[in-house]
Amino acid sequence: MKLNKIMLTLLSVCTIASNPMMAYAKDHNETIDAQEPPNIILIVADDLGWTDLSRYGSEIQTPNIDLIAHEGIQFTDFHASVSCSPTRTMLLTGVDNHQAGMGNMSELLTEAQRGQPGYEGYINKDVVTLSEVLKNNNYNTYMAGKWHLGHQQTNWPYARGFERSFSTLEAGGSHWSDMTGLLAEIQETSTYVRDNKQLTELPRSFYSTTAYTDELMTYIREGKRNNKPFFGYLAFTAPHDPLHAPEPWLSEYEGVYDSGYEVLKAQRIKNSKKLGLISQDAPEPEMHPVVTPWKQLSKEQKMIETKAMETYAGMISNMDYNVGRLQRFLKDINEYDNTIFVFMSDNGANPWFSEEYPGNRGSSFLAQFDNSLENIGQPMSHYAYGAGWASASNGPLDRFKMTVSEGGIRVPLLISGPGINKRDDINGSFAYVTDLMPTLLDYANAKHPDTFNGRDVIDMQGKSMRQMLEGKKESVHSDSDVTSGEMRFGRWTRLGDFKAAMIPKPYGDGQWKLFNLVNDPGETNDLSKQYPQKLQQLTQEWDKYAERVGVIGK
Repeated sequence: MKLNKIMLTLLSVCTIASNPMMAYAKDHNETIDAQEPPNIILIVADDLGWTDLSRYGSEIQTPNIDLIAHEGIQFTDFHASVSCSPTRTMLLTGVDNHQAGMGNMSELLTEAQRGQPGYEGYINKDVVTLSEVLKNNNYNTYMAGKWHLGHQQTNWPYARGFERSFSTLEAGGSHWSDMTGLLAEIQETSTYVRDNKQLTELPRSFYSTTAYTDELMTYIREGKRNNKPFFGYLAFTAPHDPLHAPEPWLSEYEGVYDSGYEVLKAQRIKNSKKLGLISQDAPEPEMHPVVTPWKQLSKEQKMIETKAMETYAGMISNMDYNVGRLQRFLKDINEYDNTIFVFMSDNGANPWFSEEYPGNRGSSFLAQFDNSLENIGQPMSHYAYGAGWASASNGPLDRFKMTVSEGGIRVPLLISGPGINKRDDINGSFAYVTDLMPTLLDYANAKHPDTFNGRDVIDMQGKSMRQMLEGKKESVHSDSDVTSGEMRFGRWTRLGDFKAAMIPKPYGDGQWKLFNLVNDPGETNDLSKQYPQKLQQLTQEWDKYAERVGVIGK
């Protein structure tokens, strides 16, 4: 099957005629009593690249996720952290990750960071979570999927405001029932918990994306009897590696990626321009030097890498299928029209192969898996698709997860629901992950408390997006607003159209660079010599940020 042919076909899926669920779209934003508190569905994909949805220019079919954009707003300049748990911390607290306990991922804490305030490795008690606030404001609160915000029982989802939950506590692991983990020594087995109990086994039919969706629908169905609005946090582990997909999705994209990752990246860039997501004359970033050119791979290597990307695409299509199941379920129980939907990714696409994870290189952990061509995507395989496909997944953006390049921190965001007046809208203004909790509390008419359970808590640092979502403002942030971020893998500051970034080795040179992201979203043209005062202004702003939030860089 030819990539171009598939692409032309799939670019049409966003039309109303191509999606039977569009028949429901007319009333979704228009029929709700303004006084009725909305339900909230917050969906987070894991390691999804910026162009991995058809709405963003992908050949991967995602009509159900795209429906959220059709009924609401698609964002093209929304940002998160470089990796999963810092993003999830900010998402659920509205507070910078360094102040909320996740200054670094728990697996990557340095000796200097370990035990220090803001580096606890879990959501600390200086903040209150979205689920805790909503629970105290008469919401049912449910969670299914990846937690990665604390391994001790006092930090499980049920202890942080979720009345009912089914979750895996770690960064990732098998999507099947075998419960094998992601990392040698520190996470060789995945931990699953339901409410306040740890599970010792999973059903033989278990597949993560399906199981999480089933669980959330069960909670919502059983909670209807108390006539309260609900907050459902659906945190998929897809498409995070190891790459696993059930049939028919595993075979759905067979042959689509035979031309390699350079060709796919070029096609994704072309489509993102065609869809108006970036400017037509935006420069195109080159593949990072860590990527082996496709033409240099052997025939056998190409077959393996192609199968990996086919599996990754199948995981995304399966995720979309399950989002559709959830949408139809909410329609069937008459809750869809009063539900705000938020869909996002936690960071950019992942460049690491399985053996590149901490502790995996040279260990015996990976020896137990069968990564033959025939078994990739199946149980007891443990394969990740690497920097080449990750670069392609991010399309016109430079680099990938674990960097502060746009390919690491600019992610898809789609929002729809009652009161959100715009439809099929593309918004190119900057927004940040800390803006989502203020937004959702605004719609729930819930106030962020000054104290919680007898302790002072840090106020949210983001801004409500409500006026922008309702067409009363064009953007969330003004040109004078400064936003900064940091993790072990780099530093960045954003002011208006300008971004200053420092990326250490191996993905950068450790020097601050300056970019105009409106003209150059791929960060191809360093303006630091042309505008030294602007660079100095932004780096000084980053220094202020680091002091305020307590960054420990070493």
